[in-house]
Amino acid sequence: MSTDPAAVRAGYRWCRALARSHYENFPVASLLLPARLRDPVAAIYAFARCADDIADEGSASAQQRLAQLDEMAAALHLIDEARTPDSPLYLALADAISRHTLPLQPFHDLLSAFRQDVTQTRYRDFGQLMDYCRRSANPVGRLLLHLHAQASPRDLGLSDALCSALQLINFLQDVAPDYTLRGRIYLPGEDLARFGVAEADILAQRNSAAMRALMQFQIQRTTRLLRAGSPLGTRLRGRFALELRAIILGGSRVLEKLHRQQDAFSRVRLSRGERLSIGWRALRQGFA
Repeated sequence: MSTDPAAVRAGYRWCRALARSHYENFPVASLLLPARLRDPVAAIYAFARCADDIADEGSASAQQRLAQLDEMAAALHLIDEARTPDSPLYLALADAISRHTLPLQPFHDLLSAFRQDVTQTRYRDFGQLMDYCRRSANPVGRLLLHLHAQASPRDLGLSDALCSALQLINFLQDVAPDYTLRGRIYLPGEDLARFGVAEADILAQRNSAAMRALMQFQIQRTTRLLRAGSPLGTRLRGRFALELRAIILGGSRVLEKLHRQQDAFSRVRLSRGERLSIGWRALRQGFA
């Protein structure tokens, strides 16, 4: 294990570069965050992104993907034993975990969700999908609250609602690529049956009345969940709260655009003007 401060700084630089290289509708380690927290946030994001890429990208077999995710879990155990692997990701992550007393369970939960992505491609009902969100999205919010020393039970519950909503928003934007590239459908099977949408409709990207009705139902449910978590942005204080309000407003704006668009299979992107407007509104809400 290397404890060289220069190696740790290089690890954080690697994590920041990874975060910048991926497009996100929601800010990651942005300038809205306090400068002292941007590096640990980038390390958390880099860990999640690397695991996600193992599950989704490349041509590795399912067995190889699971083995790589198991290696990431083993690295977490080594960090817990103060035997951090000598790699940029884990040097930065170990420093963030130690410096901010972050729990390890959320990282293991993330790996559990990505293992599930390798082995499960359909979800029977909304409850099963929410269990996936509990492990794929909620851990990130929980880690951020711990990072800011604001992890009260009430705030953790609000964060879970918010993070699950953001995960569902991503699913609603990626219906086509999730199916065509990865063979996955994150729309609950019971909802597909209820609205009369078949897998063949998704394969053909058929914008039928049934498909639009199905998507509107998902959008409305996700909107309610986002609103349930939105008080977190006003309960907290400081620049973290400003970041949260920007994320909430960004998610709300994406849902509005999804509601209006006719093509259920196209991804919504926020323009630079919309991002600036969201930042201004988030700032104003802090003075309300």
